[in-house]
Amino acid sequence: MAAEVPIKKACMGVDCPNEAGTLQCPTCLKIGKQSTFCAQDCFKRSWAEHKIVHKAASGGTLHNPFPSFKFTGSLRPVYPLSPRRPIPDHITKPPWHEDGDPKYKFFGKNKITILDKAGQDAMRKVCRLSREVLDVIGREVKPGVTTDYLDEVCHNACIERNAYPSPLNYNHFPKSVCTSVNEVICHGIPDSRVLLDGDIVNLDVSLYHGGYHGDLNETYYVGPSALNPKNIHLVETTRQCLRLAIDTVKPGLPFRQIGNTIEPHAKKNGCSVVTTYVGHGINTLFHAAPNIPHYAKNKAVGVAQPGMCFTIEPMISAGSSRDRTWPDNWTSVTTDGSRTAQFEHTLLVTEDGVEVLTERLEDSPGGPVEMPKEDGEKKTNGEVANGVNGVGDTEASKK
Repeated sequence: MAAEVPIKKACMGVDCPNEAGTLQCPTCLKIGKQSTFCAQDCFKRSWAEHKIVHKAASGGTLHNPFPSFKFTGSLRPVYPLSPRRPIPDHITKPPWHEDGDPKYKFFGKNKITILDKAGQDAMRKVCRLSREVLDVIGREVKPGVTTDYLDEVCHNACIERNAYPSPLNYNHFPKSVCTSVNEVICHGIPDSRVLLDGDIVNLDVSLYHGGYHGDLNETYYVGPSALNPKNIHLVETTRQCLRLAIDTVKPGLPFRQIGNTIEPHAKKNGCSVVTTYVGHGINTLFHAAPNIPHYAKNKAVGVAQPGMCFTIEPMISAGSSRDRTWPDNWTSVTTDGSRTAQFEHTLLVTEDGVEVLTERLEDSPGGPVEMPKEDGEKKTNGEVANGVNGVGDTEASKK
């Protein structure tokens, strides 16, 4: 799950360009939703359309909860959302389980945790479990299933492994996995929309187990129609960006250098890098220092040292790198509606290189597909494809 440079939330008023204030709809609060408005007058003016959300939460028909919002692409949310899935009492829970508050601040640039052997082993375990869960969900990706169904699969797989799905109620995120379809950059909320043949979907999985978090994501092709040149070019370029970045990680690497590797490759392939969201440190904290920007000429602080854990998770767009957030205050989309892809691994810096803690398994669904050339020929990514979904293999240790 990507970390975000803090931005203001948008007012949910009809056609309102303002930032949200502290005013919240009292009915939404009662049903466990967050709806913020800039002012009382705006709330009153928008009431006729806003109250549809309340009806949906009470078991209304499938609908778009933001009919007046100017969407940038063809994707629409399909509500109502299913109720929050329960967590058994025996599962160890993170601080935000009840009230949604992580109770820590992410942007502590000068406090990068160095894990001891016990901490490193705990990270290996939770990351292995995270990989297992992503693979379970990835096998269910096909036309005709809803993203809410994928959330249910994720939730159950976490519970089966005595783990808590880290996104659930994190800053009030309502689901156990992020499902980002087509133009959604990240943080897509699973709902009742059915995946279509030709879609691409990113599944972002994070687990909390033994006091530590694991985090990874992959972009999947949905159905045979998704394997078209435009989708393949975007997805495989993004896969390559992550691979190239991982190859540079070793003790002494300045974190600012990672973006200098990713962005030139994206641009060379006619794509752009989303700058709003960054990779992040991860350990006992879900999001911690350091920041890992994916764009060039950034000012990230710090250098890699043995024992550090962090994610690299480039978000690459086929068009504009600029983003806009839906009124749910989570779903981030490209401003021009162009498609995006993302891949993520959790990494542990070793004495002589890097260990990919969320590495693919031999039977992981998916893998790279051949990149089409402009003349219609195909070129490989230097890897053997394992199906049509997912992310390619990365060596567990880079020297």
